[in-house]
Amino acid sequence: MKFWLGFLKALFDKKLSKMAIKVALVVGSILFTINHGKALMEGKMTRDRWLSGLLTYCVPYMVNIHGQYVIGSSEK
Repeated sequence: MKFWLGFLKALFDKKLSKMAIKVALVVGSILFTINHGKALMEGKMTRDRWLSGLLTYCVPYMVNIHGQYVIGSSEK
């Protein structure tokens, strides 16, 4: 339980979020293009697709924060 509370706190840590935002923008944009690029270009983006597109950016952010958090907590 302690790990998960620390991880949730790390999601909003300004020190960790700088790198995570950069990673999310690059990786998320690549994944968004792969998964939704055609629908976007054809004007077929639905509400569900936009929600999925948002999650496409959230996942790399959370993965990066997780990695930073695990490395940081193992160094203590």
